[in-house]
Amino acid sequence: MPYVSFITDARFKKIISEILAIGDTAQIKANEEFERNVIDPFSMLMEMACFDMDFDNWLKSEKSRQIQKTLSNDIGMLHQKILGSVKGWKDLKVGGGIDLANPKRKIIAEIKNKHNTVTGGKRVNNYQELDKLVMPKASHYKGYTAYFVEIIPSTAQGYEKPFTPSDKERGIRCEANPKIIQIDGNRFYKLVTGVDDALEQVFKAIPKVIKDCRAAISMSGVEEADQFFKSAYVPKPPKTSRRKNPKASK
Repeated sequence: MPYVSFITDARFKKIISEILAIGDTAQIKANEEFERNVIDPFSMLMEMACFDMDFDNWLKSEKSRQIQKTLSNDIGMLHQKILGSVKGWKDLKVGGGIDLANPKRKIIAEIKNKHNTVTGGKRVNNYQELDKLVMPKASHYKGYTAYFVEIIPSTAQGYEKPFTPSDKERGIRCEANPKIIQIDGNRFYKLVTGVDDALEQVFKAIPKVIKDCRAAISMSGVEEADQFFKSAYVPKPPKTSRRKNPKASK
């Protein structure tokens, strides 16, 4: 049984191994450079008090935070690598201006891990960069559709709509353009692969691949992670109001 239905097991395993290696490097760096970083002693005291931690637990927490920060910056790369491995798609790597391209379908994409990864004026910058790629006649990507992908959406209902970030300097939103689309990860994975549950396949495969890469890792907490996945992508059913029994009020 393959890990997922749209890329090879060898490729999937290689991608996960690369991300794990980034985590290893981040852990080594956090341990080696911890004392070189200037630690905020005021914040340290308040955190120890608020979370009722002793110094050893605070130290472990702070190192974990630093590692998590480094690793979270590379989770978007995880999705970029997976999506770029699908037939017809190209991973344009770091520094390519955009993350993914499909020349045949005339699609380009910028991948962000979470809806709040980029905020404020930077979102306007993203819009302008995509506009410059798909709108000018002389652009290599003229006529393409540009997708601004947020793997973790702001709402479980998800979205696929014109990308119109608010330009606070001008006090208006960017102009809606059918060639510049904001989309959640679930819908984009389906668009890329043609598989309805592609993102869920990836999520469910990751613990298996990690165990195959590193058998000593326990991977406890998978069931809890599944609940967070459902919270991110599965809309809750609307609450139904109970109508009073007219006989009961007599």
